[in-house]
Amino acid sequence: MGLAGALAAAEAAAPVESLDVVARMLRQRLAATMVSFLITDFTGASVVRLGAAGSVETDEPARRIGLPGTLYDEVIRTQRLASEVRDDGRTVRVIAPVTNRGDAIGLLELVLPVAPDAAATREISETAHALAYIVIANRSFTDVYQWGRRTTPLSLAAEIQHRLLPASLACEAAQFTVAGALEPADHVGGDTFDYVIDRDTVQLSVTDAMGHDVDAALLATLAVGALRRARRAGADLAEQARQAHQAMLDHGRQSYVTGQLLRISLLDGSSEFINAGHPWPLRLREGRVEELSVEVDMPFGFQFPHSYRVQRLDLRRGDRLVMLTDGMLEHSASGMDLKGMIEHTSDLHPREAARTLIAKVIASNEGHLQDDATIMCLDWHGVAGHSRMHAATGADLAGASPPPTPPV
Repeated sequence: MGLAGALAAAEAAAPVESLDVVARMLRQRLAATMVSFLITDFTGASVVRLGAAGSVETDEPARRIGLPGTLYDEVIRTQRLASEVRDDGRTVRVIAPVTNRGDAIGLLELVLPVAPDAAATREISETAHALAYIVIANRSFTDVYQWGRRTTPLSLAAEIQHRLLPASLACEAAQFTVAGALEPADHVGGDTFDYVIDRDTVQLSVTDAMGHDVDAALLATLAVGALRRARRAGADLAEQARQAHQAMLDHGRQSYVTGQLLRISLLDGSSEFINAGHPWPLRLREGRVEELSVEVDMPFGFQFPHSYRVQRLDLRRGDRLVMLTDGMLEHSASGMDLKGMIEHTSDLHPREAARTLIAKVIASNEGHLQDDATIMCLDWHGVAGHSRMHAATGADLAGASPPPTPPV
């Protein structure tokens, strides 16, 4: 089938039926008795199985499948195809990561009558890679994928908040890997994060709007809109901050938004940073975490004469930079050793580290946050001599263990 064949077949189908096309092709080529796509939900802690187009019921919350302790979790965490003999002793379950540039979109699951050989394994991996592009291409045309990511109903404020986030919550490039995670409070607190890769730079932002619920979500919309507008017009970091501040003064109704803006050159690794009333960023270097004591300026919209200072961050190859909101530091989470947790998760992909840290904050608050918890992890690989090692899905087929063979 291959990448080109899967993409062509899916494009010929209706957006909501593109998964069915891929499933039908796999059934025909590999004699699969079951093929399904599982999409990761907003929390990153569970997946939802999407059935055929005619069987997807979207009038109630999707049924979530918890990841901890499952083969699904292992595949997402390691980004390696895995398989196991099913309980019936006759068939094999195969699971492959559906990932694009480090963004773990979901999983492809098949049930086969025999263990796949090397050629079939490679075909499954290539199809999973194609499926990532198919989902990305079709999710703007249908709500089915959005429905699958909602394992609990979203409030209006949470719906607005999620639409402000980047379409992909993680990205891998030669010079860096970045990932973000956000857990809304019981009453949404207006957190957002954003990133964009230009030809010569990567830019990141984390913001936290004043207040809660819809008022905070609308204020966050104003801040993110102003920052994106300035950035897309080619404004430098100081001008982006100035325009966000002016937008708050003009339309924010005497409210304010704290934020951090970061721009890193992909040519020489130099950085520019602005802190508008936000917690200090943390840097993990050689196993040790330290706060970067940057200068802190006034929040966007704060009605007091001030300007925004552009500073430099000391980033070296191998560093991990963590940008977060105060929800990660709130009183009830103070018993959690955040620096220790960052050190403990240093060997994880930024996507998994962010998810783990958010989960710890949620657990320390007994599942009920008083303020949104948001984190961005950036691993800096340097500007010379680096390339993405697993450009397809992260599954290293050449080094993967052979799948088990069911007993005869």
